[in-house]
Amino acid sequence: MSRIYNFSAGPSTLPKPVLHRAASELVEYGSSGQSVMEMSHRSPEYDEIITKCQSLLRCVMNIPDNYKVLFIQGGASMQFSMVPQNLLSGSGKADYIVSGMFSKKAYDEACRFGKINLVATGKEYNFTRIPDIDPAKYDPEADYLHICENNTVFGTRFTQLPRSSAPLVADLSSCILSEPIDVTKYGLIYAGAQKNMGPAGLCVVIAREDLIGNPQPGLATMLDYNTYAENDSMYNTPPTYAIYIMGMVLRWIEEEMGGLAGMKAYNEKKAGVLYDYLDTTSFYRAVAEPACRSIMNVTFVTGDADRDKAFCLQAQKAGFYNLKGHRSVGGMRASIYNAMPIAGVEKLVAFMKEFEAANK
Repeated sequence: MSRIYNFSAGPSTLPKPVLHRAASELVEYGSSGQSVMEMSHRSPEYDEIITKCQSLLRCVMNIPDNYKVLFIQGGASMQFSMVPQNLLSGSGKADYIVSGMFSKKAYDEACRFGKINLVATGKEYNFTRIPDIDPAKYDPEADYLHICENNTVFGTRFTQLPRSSAPLVADLSSCILSEPIDVTKYGLIYAGAQKNMGPAGLCVVIAREDLIGNPQPGLATMLDYNTYAENDSMYNTPPTYAIYIMGMVLRWIEEEMGGLAGMKAYNEKKAGVLYDYLDTTSFYRAVAEPACRSIMNVTFVTGDADRDKAFCLQAQKAGFYNLKGHRSVGGMRASIYNAMPIAGVEKLVAFMKEFEAANK
């Protein structure tokens, strides 16, 4: 079997060792006589799986004891409404920085639940860089400040976190586990699993304990963070198989990639291969400005829509899938998440050179 190089923005490629182990355990996990997919989430076997996954995440990310780790369904998009309904319980106000499509969706959703202050937006330059932030624009009464730290669609990222007196809430869906972070700088982190952590169907929330337990009145049980915190994410059946895969991804990061420090070095090397080429050719142009380029999502164009389309079609025939850029950007997007091997990026660059030579 020949595997493609999958540059999809999500669901994304998974580490081969994880896939091989999952395949070997598909029919029977250990000596349990059953697949993880068949296993009761209340069984001792599954309790060990979910407990170990949470423990590994705490270890890999160095999560302090005063933060809760919650496994929630509904994806990161459900957090667009869960965050305000759980955290807009003081002044009912929040600050939002809109740096791309998903932070705009989060902002729009939050406006349904409170008085939301738009601190800054990059809309006027089509989000090709992180917007300038004027600290005077922060609301001193804000219950929290929200950002999307890495912008999947536009290929930009915050290289420095904004400073505010309010707790920082960050969507890390497309950059979590890609490098070390200081969790104590955040009040709450959320991330969909399908880019760097595992398959779709799971969202991880890492929340400081003092931000849990005081939601807006009348909040539905399954939207209350406290429901998950008090029941170890087992109030109802969690996304069991996704959590099982995530545990193996965390072991792969820890044991084979040298933890998050090793993961960062690996990711920077991959991104460097692609950006170095883009910066030395006039045939392609990187979309994101250099100061805030993502190391997870690389967006680029040739400047000709028909040529971009031809590029994507020929790339797929050569084994490079899902390179078509988002419609709001056009061109191409190479999502080079943790599990994308350096060889995949090197071979993509070789193909890009061949396409350039044939289409000048």
